[in-house]
This record gives sequence, C-alpha cells and structure tokens, in this order.
Amino acid sequence: MEIELAKTYNPSEIEKPLYDTWVKKGYFTPKNDKSKQHFTVVIPPPNVTGQLHMGHALDETLQDTIIRFKRMQGYDTLWVPGTDHAGIATQIKVEEYLRKEEGKTRYDLGREEFLKRVWEWKEKYGGRIIEQLKALGSSCDWTRLRFTMDDTLSAAVKKVFVSLYNQGLIYRGYRISNICPNCATALSDAEVEYKEKPGNLWHIKYQVKDSDEYIIVATTRPETMLGDTAVAVNPEDERYTNLIGKTLILPLVGREIPLIADEYVEKDFGTGCVKITPCHDPNDYEVGKRHDLEMIPVISEKGIMIGGYKYDGMDRADARKAIVADLEVGGYLVKVEDYVHNVGCCYRCGTAVEPLASRQWYVKMEPLAKEAIRVVEDGTIDYIPDRFSKIYLNWMNGIRDWCISRQLWWGHRIPAYYCDDCDEVTVSETDVTVCPKCGSTHMRQEEDVLDTWFSSALWPFSTLGWPNDIEDR
Repeated sequence: MEIELAKTYNPSEIEKPLYDTWVKKGYFTPKNDKSKQHFTVVIPPPNVTGQLHMGHALDETLQDTIIRFKRMQGYDTLWVPGTDHAGIATQIKVEEYLRKEEGKTRYDLGREEFLKRVWEWKEKYGGRIIEQLKALGSSCDWTRLRFTMDDTLSAAVKKVFVSLYNQGLIYRGYRISNICPNCATALSDAEVEYKEKPGNLWHIKYQVKDSDEYIIVATTRPETMLGDTAVAVNPEDERYTNLIGKTLILPLVGREIPLIADEYVEKDFGTGCVKITPCHDPNDYEVGKRHDLEMIPVISEKGIMIGGYKYDGMDRADARKAIVADLEVGGYLVKVEDYVHNVGCCYRCGTAVEPLASRQWYVKMEPLAKEAIRVVEDGTIDYIPDRFSKIYLNWMNGIRDWCISRQLWWGHRIPAYYCDDCDEVTVSETDVTVCPKCGSTHMRQEEDVLDTWFSSALWPFSTLGWPNDIEDR
C-alpha cells in the first residue's frame, strides 16, 4: 500500500493532535514514584499582558530540553507551568484599553468593576499564553497550572507578609520613594533604569541675609528649589567656612534657610554648594534627617507642582521653564551650562521618576542582606566568573529598604487594616472588622497592593503547596 505524502508540511495537522495525545495520556504528569529520583523545574511565569515573545521561546525551549532529558534518564519529573499577574504592566494595558475603547478611567468604573475587567483580560490573554506554550511543545504538567493570584498562592503571600511584619522586617514609614507620575505608583529601586540624558546645570544666586554677599548654587532641577530648606557645603571647603551657620534667602520664595556643613557635599562638583530639598532627593532626605530640616513637598505623585506657589498646577517640566525665566528676570540666574547626567526612569513606561517623600510599606533589607552577603564571602556560593561576585557584593552592601507598596488596584492588597477611631494598625491574614484596641467597627483595609515581585519571589514554594503540608512538598 502506497501512502502519498503531502507536498507541504502542515504543523496543525500533526503537532496539535500529537501534543493533545501526550497530555491526555498523562506523559507530563509525575507519578510521585518514591523509588525514583525526583527532578522539578518551576517555570518563570510569563506576564498575562499579551503574548509570548522570542525571549520566552528561548527560555521555554531550554527548560523543555532539560526536563525531557531528565525524564529520559528515568527521573520522576515535574515542570510546573503558570502565569504572573504582573501588577503594573497588566493594569496599564487594561487602562489603555478602557481609554481607547470606552473613553473611561478606572476611577469611572470604581475598584470592584475595574478588577472585574482585569480578570476578564487575564482569562483572555492568560489563556492565549498557555495555548502558545502548548504550541511550543512544552512538556509541562498542566494538571498543576498556577497563577500568582490563585487562592492558595494569595494565602502564602498574606502569611509571609504577616510573618515579616511580626518580626519587625516589614514596616510602614515616611521616606523617599521612586514615584512614576505616568503609572501613578511607587517603584522599587530595581524598577528604575538610569539613562544618560542631555540637560543643564543652572547656577543660581542665594543671597546671605542682611548682607551684600551671596553664594552660587548649581542644580540640574531648578523646579525643586521651591522645597529647599537649606544649602549645604563641605565642612572642609575653605571658600565657605566663614558663612557656615549664616541664613540665606531662597530666591523667588523669600524663605529663610540655613547654610549648613555636611560631608555629603563634594567640593569639586559645581560650585561646592548644594541645595537641599529633603522631599525630592534621596541624598537630600538623609541630610535633612541629620540636620532636622523641614520637609516641604512641592511636586505631587502625578508630577504636578503643589505647595501654594504661583506655579501650582503646572507640570514639573513646564514649571522648570517658568521658574528659570523668573530667576533670569529677578537677576538670580548667573549662567547655564550644558550637562549630561543620569536620569532615573520607570522601567515600564520610560517616564522620569520623581523621588518623593511619602508614606509607603517597606521591607528592611540590611538584616536579610547580611546572610546573602555571608554565603558569597565565605565561599558557600561561587560566582563564575568571579568578577560578578564583586558586582553582587557591591549591590548588596549598598542595598536600601525595599518599597513594596504600589498605588494600584490589580494585585495582592496589603493585609493591613486601619481603625478610623483610634488609628490602630492591624496586620492579619484574615479580614479585620473590629479594632482589637478600641473595639470600633470603623475599619478599612489598606488601599495599596504589593509589588508583584513580593508574590513572584514565593513562586517556587507556593506553586508546590506551601504553606500547606501536601504530598508535593
């Protein structure tokens, strides 16, 4: 009997039926055979924001190669599939869709209806991603398909949050965070990408009170000067020794601010005088704390000028132009230099972030980083090549507390509850309806959600059932 082969290869006629047979017969599902060695791969979950890309194709192919090789070696293998809710990325996609298709914002819908729309998006695009993984031939165990916001995974997130809070490793505090005005949320340091951008260095006169003397401050951000509460010089800079402790008059505002000495200032940068704006620069914030300076915010989380000045309501970029023009008219602007500097930008949308003092939730990193540093320094973990260990250690030794709160609606809502009558804060794995301190029923849950990476970091454990004691563990 002769069989005539088709002139062209049609993948859909061959690959999908074959793959469906593999899945139906359970070839990818481990038997939990105690007599065999076990080998597990947990997929780095792709975001439910659209479709797989070439990076995913490469990554999944490598994982599939490894898991198939181990399967052929006789291991009882498990490849856990799943997807990530991708807080910022997914919310942005849905908000863009709403604006384009319905002319609405999430605030028009309200939190409950908006989240319903996001879940619909997840079902549509999350399902597409799974089908694409199958089309690649990925030999995942689809009986264990996971999503970062599944009930069991969400319970693990709450448990870890409450545990770290009770250990004093999570706290709510007022300090400088990176804010993306476009995404309208705080970001962690790891979500800020620094890009070299051409800019300017503006040299501005600050008059010494009751004197004809003045000092010149060089700044790349004149729009923040409205929030200046001091000017700092290096204590060893002989040019300004006689002026330390004097009072300056802030241009355009007229506020009296001190000239202080702090070793943070580099004598050779600019004029050696640095304006201190504690609410809009992380280094200035630390200087402000050391010298007990006033904190005056002048730019909102949306990048709009605030504070009761004539520039209120302006975008920060427009305010910069207006302030520079007023400085020139007032005779305060000495000169302008071209200057290339690193600008922190949101890793998602590319918008220049605004360092802003605000109240956020943080993880204390120093006690956690100590152990991570130790295992590299004592050789427990080797870096190949070794030069990467130096990069790692430099990063870990300089790590700052991790901002984990996001001003989003899509994600794991922070399990903290506030009493409107006595201001008690209660952190709990279960909903709190009665204040444990005063007995009030006027309780409300924290509006913010957690950084996506807080839950993603638990993925290797929560996908296998942690914290429940199940056989997979």
